[in-house]
Amino acid sequence: MASDISSIIQNELINTFESLLSLESTVDDIGLSSKDDISDEQCVKVTAELKSKDLQSTWHFFLPTLIATKFEYYMLGEIGDLKASLDDEIVDATKEIISTIGGSLSTSIDAQAFDDISKVQFSIQDATIVQGSKLENYDNLFKINLTFNGEQLNLFIQFDEPILEFLGKIVSGENILTEEEEAEAEAESSGPVAIGTASSILSLLGEESTENLKLLFGVNLRFSVRLGVKTFLLKDIVNWDVGQIIELEQMVNEPLDILVNGMKVGEGEAVIVEGRFGVKIKYIGEKKIEI
Repeated sequence: MASDISSIIQNELINTFESLLSLESTVDDIGLSSKDDISDEQCVKVTAELKSKDLQSTWHFFLPTLIATKFEYYMLGEIGDLKASLDDEIVDATKEIISTIGGSLSTSIDAQAFDDISKVQFSIQDATIVQGSKLENYDNLFKINLTFNGEQLNLFIQFDEPILEFLGKIVSGENILTEEEEAEAEAESSGPVAIGTASSILSLLGEESTENLKLLFGVNLRFSVRLGVKTFLLKDIVNWDVGQIIELEQMVNEPLDILVNGMKVGEGEAVIVEGRFGVKIKYIGEKKIEI
């Protein structure tokens, strides 16, 4: 059975909307749809390509006027008036949001170390304004019901055949849990003490050892994120000048290393939180890799 990335798609939609648009959002439902559900008004169509080691898939995003205009409005910090119709600036804003979703999606999929879908790359192929009434009848068109700050909006994604086997929950209409719901379900299934947590470590120690260990919890450790590394010869470094661009070995869609006191303890992805850079942790501790 193929790996299922349905929950990753839902989670990255939510994460991108919250980090990039700075507003609370939820995915209420994902279900099979048709072009009749897309209004007769204009919409922004964004065509994207997802590639992995053994997969090439084309996705079409359709964003009706209301959600597309709100994307630009929220990206601008709700400054000015909400536009009544689509224009090139709205198309550009929509492309940026879809591109961010795709980048986060690629990072999240790779962080799972799936056997059948890895080294994922996501790229925007085209973006244009189209008339909803003139759209063709797409197979595998799914409607995503969203809530932004209490307001319900819709967007649509059409998936091609090659990716369907990786969308088990979306295709079947099964309920997809959010990251918080998945964590709660995992905690309940694992019992009151989960191995690897601070509480489980303390439970394995004697009372005296526990008190001594607690003294260390106040020690400051330096947290840092490594964007990438590369080795150079000294003769090359001495020739560097202001404006020199140093190309790193890290790919833009690869996870970033999380370091504590210079030691790698996990991986994550860059996010924006209220105008500041942050890092979303993808895993901490040892990562199981099957060769």
